[in-house]
Amino acid sequence: QVQLVESGGGLVQAGGSLRLSCAASGSIRSINSMGWYRQAPGKQRELVAGITSREITNYADSVKGRFTISRDNAKNTVYLQMNSLKPEDTAVYLCNAEITTEVRGWVHTMDYWGKGTLVTVSS
Repeated sequence: QVQLVESGGGLVQAGGSLRLSCAASGSIRSINSMGWYRQAPGKQRELVAGITSREITNYADSVKGRFTISRDNAKNTVYLQMNSLKPEDTAVYLCNAEITTEVRGWVHTMDYWGKGTLVTVSS
């Protein structure tokens, strides 16, 4: 019923920039919080940045001052602008959103995940 599709990953040199996008589609009534997580090989998934429906943001200490999360509610899309990238930022980046759906009068809220996009930062 709901899909999250990420785009924008790729290979970049240290110090470079990338912009990730995540678009939600389906029987969406409203989108509450949205966020970006990442998972590097052999490591646990970690929160990178989050944004509420009122656009209150929070960031992992490791990315503060370098990454910026934003959202376009008209497009059901969340973005992650990543600047001054470091090799340790290399990971699969996954989009997460808490979405309320309505199907034939049935309203339900749950977390959805995208499949991820790979970001590789070379030194």
